[in-house]
Amino acid sequence: MLLVIDNDSVYTKHLIDFLMKKVQFEVIQEHKVKFSNLINYESFILSGRRKNNQLMNSLNSKIIKHAILERKPLLGICYGAEILTLTLGGTIKKSILPQKGHQIVTISKKNPLCEGKIDVFESHHYEISRLGESLERIAYSDTCLNEIIKVKGSNIFGTQFHPEMTSDGKDIIKNFIKN
Repeated sequence: MLLVIDNDSVYTKHLIDFLMKKVQFEVIQEHKVKFSNLINYESFILSGRRKNNQLMNSLNSKIIKHAILERKPLLGICYGAEILTLTLGGTIKKSILPQKGHQIVTISKKNPLCEGKIDVFESHHYEISRLGESLERIAYSDTCLNEIIKVKGSNIFGTQFHPEMTSDGKDIIKNFIKN
């Protein structure tokens, strides 16, 4: 079963509505997650967030470390990609301008989620600025160097954008669920 960690994003409802038609899953608000129960899930999606919270960051980092250790698929969305980056030694920075709206993303590395150019929806004030050694970039755009990242040798991905908001993005989620 898939576990969706709800980090209080305004877009989580769109993600849940989309997943209802596709896969068996459970949604838990980040502050209600019990680490002893993580073993019961086959994969994870980390939602975006509204505001920064140290406890939320710590919890999501622990989920990422669990997914890596147990070799379980994980998809980090927006904030989820940022905390994935921070957890694995990378950095984020405040964007020069807030990013909101549609963006064309170019896939630069073969991967199981998408290919070519895709239309996505951005909504963020921070962006991934440097990847840790275990991460690789698989997509970029004119406004963001690291639109999709991946933990090398795994099925752990992060999207700087919100895939739940466009058709191309929903295809990414579908492909993530299939893997």
